[in-house]
Amino acid sequence: MSLCSSIKMYALSIFVLFSVSSNANTAEEKQPMSKPKVIIFDVNETLLDLAPLKVSVGKAMDGREDLLPLWFSTMLHYSLVDTLTEEYHDFGQIGAAALMMLAQSNNIELSLEQAREAIVNTITKLPAHPDVKPALKTLSDQGFYIVSLTNSSNAGVAAQFEHTGLTSFFKHRFSVEDVKAFKPARKTYEWVLKELNVNASDVLMVAAHPWDLAGAKAVGLQTAFVRRSGTSLYPLAQSPDYQVNDLHELINVLAKLK
Repeated sequence: MSLCSSIKMYALSIFVLFSVSSNANTAEEKQPMSKPKVIIFDVNETLLDLAPLKVSVGKAMDGREDLLPLWFSTMLHYSLVDTLTEEYHDFGQIGAAALMMLAQSNNIELSLEQAREAIVNTITKLPAHPDVKPALKTLSDQGFYIVSLTNSSNAGVAAQFEHTGLTSFFKHRFSVEDVKAFKPARKTYEWVLKELNVNASDVLMVAAHPWDLAGAKAVGLQTAFVRRSGTSLYPLAQSPDYQVNDLHELINVLAKLK
């Protein structure tokens, strides 16, 4: 066989090899997920509307409602600082501290008590998004085991669910307060799996926050991204298994799974 023929045969072999590999990957990607047995819901923003918090934070910050996103991201930032340094303060404490930091950097006079009132008194009285209660009822009636996992304290989420009338839909409420590690730390999701005694592949994490889904995906959970208030996905993280505009769409997606 000539050198030219050998090169052609080698090139053909490489082409076939990559074609088979590509087709196999495509088939694997298109393979539907199995229907989850357990659904874990994030709480703040995923289930509850943060709009009243925007008003209370804006009022505390001399009318600067535009500072809510920065306050929320600052609070998340320092919750991770706590986790990485193995310290723990509850979300209310970190939220008030973050608001104090923003006030100082924007030359706004704000006492610690005013900061706590703006956050703690409001976050426990947030309303549920309109789709939440009917969707939870449907999912519960369909036999899904529904739990929540929040960065808020145990007392905080209990008050939130009581205020919104959501308590009865949840078999269990998990708070990072018990594991002392804020989401998206891997150990938090692993702890929930251990408590529930289930395999990661049988569990679906539902959240409006890409960072939350990144943590869940890292330990093997199925993930569903709910688009609330224009949130977008982090392009460097693994893509969520499902993307929906509300929980009614999530029900339709789950109905197609076996």
